[in-house]
Amino acid sequence: MSKLRLPVIVSLGGINAAGRSSGHHAYRRMVLDKLSASQQHETLQSLAAMCGIDSQTEFSAQERERILASTLIRQVEGNHFDVQNLPWMTPLDTHDRAGQPIEFECRRKQLPRDLPENWEVSDLGDDRVCVRMAGQGRLFVPNTRVAPVQSAGQLPTGFDPGSLYQSRFHPRGLQMSVVAASDALNNMGLAWESLCATLPADQIAVYSGSVMAQLDDNGYGGLMQSRMRGGRVSSKQLPLGLNTMPADFVNAYVLGSLGATGSVTGACATFLYNLRMGVEDIQSGRRRVVFVGNSEAPLTPEVFEGYGAMSALATDDGLRKLDGSDQANHRRASRPFGDNCGFTLAESAQYFVLMDDELAIELGAEIYGAVSDVFINADGYKKSISAPGPGNYITLAKSMAASAALLGERSLRERSYIQAHGSSTPQNRVTESRILDAMAKNFGIESWPVSAVKAYVGHSLAPASADQMLAVLGQFAHGWLPGLKTSGAIADDVYQDNLNLPLDDIELPETDVAFINSKGFGGNNATAAVIHPNKVSEMLSKRYGHASMSAYQSKLEATRQQRAEYEAAVSQGDWQVRYRFGEGMIDEAELEMDREKLRLPGWEQLVELPQNTPYDDLRLD
Repeated sequence: MSKLRLPVIVSLGGINAAGRSSGHHAYRRMVLDKLSASQQHETLQSLAAMCGIDSQTEFSAQERERILASTLIRQVEGNHFDVQNLPWMTPLDTHDRAGQPIEFECRRKQLPRDLPENWEVSDLGDDRVCVRMAGQGRLFVPNTRVAPVQSAGQLPTGFDPGSLYQSRFHPRGLQMSVVAASDALNNMGLAWESLCATLPADQIAVYSGSVMAQLDDNGYGGLMQSRMRGGRVSSKQLPLGLNTMPADFVNAYVLGSLGATGSVTGACATFLYNLRMGVEDIQSGRRRVVFVGNSEAPLTPEVFEGYGAMSALATDDGLRKLDGSDQANHRRASRPFGDNCGFTLAESAQYFVLMDDELAIELGAEIYGAVSDVFINADGYKKSISAPGPGNYITLAKSMAASAALLGERSLRERSYIQAHGSSTPQNRVTESRILDAMAKNFGIESWPVSAVKAYVGHSLAPASADQMLAVLGQFAHGWLPGLKTSGAIADDVYQDNLNLPLDDIELPETDVAFINSKGFGGNNATAAVIHPNKVSEMLSKRYGHASMSAYQSKLEATRQQRAEYEAAVSQGDWQVRYRFGEGMIDEAELEMDREKLRLPGWEQLVELPQNTPYDDLRLD
């Protein structure tokens, strides 16, 4: 029986409201006060560079507060929209007065093609006309409103991903994809071209996308609004708005990949859906390197309006009522498993590089953890598409049982925890806690630690589970589990007989496995098991032996040195974004092939063509 390849995580990179993912800085921001002074300073430097603040050998208390206030969930900032003056069109029904028509002037070319019946137009010369409007009419007058929802998980104040490369006409979500994928690539500590030289082109894959597509002015937002604004659709808005574009951009401009590509969208579980494709590719041997990630930039007035119409978001009015205050506490808008009133939208882009264990050992790649399984199930028949269902019981039960079979019962009972979906809605706090409590009881866990990073970074939709993943890898590296610090207290209707729902960060020095849980809109449930790198090392030592692991450790030093050089540069603001527009393009005339193989210009390894079929019993000779 052939050995199943183990998908190991060899890099992470990205950006969200907590900062930069590489170097675990986004995670560190969540547990900052629990870290050593040197670690705190490193993360403050990283955040200062993102915010455009001069990096200091020391930060004053005022500078520190300014940096920290520029991160995590906070009031929506003006680069998205003005919450106090949200643009609106107010319909104005008009009536003439005492039979006297309403009169106004305008340019002739501004007249509508089809004139209303009660309009009388006379020429004034110089391309101007006089319009007399008798009786009743309707005008739309530009107006503003105060936004009812004013909290969001935003990239650090002052950070502009589009300024880091030639991003003309790119929607924000695609700008974030380029920067995040570059961060993951640079953080890997291995030269991409050298890695590609060892692999055929078809053994690489990229799985990435977004749920909401690209909805700002450079994407579908501008496309849909152009006629009503009196503007024109550009040739870029429709193609760049596609929800698959994050994968396309990473392939075409960051990696130059000719391998497998695609995206599966599953609402809030989208990252885990894409992760499963990568995991199964590596387990089967179809791919040896997979980039998995998602990007979402949903902080537009229309998206706020849409989720607000569903009563899904935490409004300022709701926050004031929760606190009995005249002021909404935007920093505490998301309160998983506490008394809450809705989720908080966020933007994020996260990428992770997976390899099979053999290749990682061969190259000396850093192993941050391994993903043994990802389980996905729907909810069955539903009364409402947004209502919860039983599918999450299946995903969690399978994931926990599989982990116990792999790592042992003790690892599950005593050395595991759960990164909950924790969306911060009244319905989620009840339904998810009931599931988690039932699972803990079923598997003999007396006090299962629960974390929910949406308390810090909000709900980024497609990358939401990727935000959970970066927190898991950070906890593996530093030991601290981010607590539910924004919740204040656990709500009375939360199930917690067998759960530990900490309101402050807790240290878990001995962790073997963490579970990432997602309960997506529409019944998209997913759970992934992520294995601690120490356990991965034990497993690989068993598979490869002492000599191979010693050789791996020697190669790992060079990887860490290259990664340290990138960390030093990016902490000073040099992101080294990889954007190769039109570079290294392949001349198809130079492509060579026969019945057994295909040679691609620029690729040392050949692509082998199938000579046999797996459908032996169906073969027609």
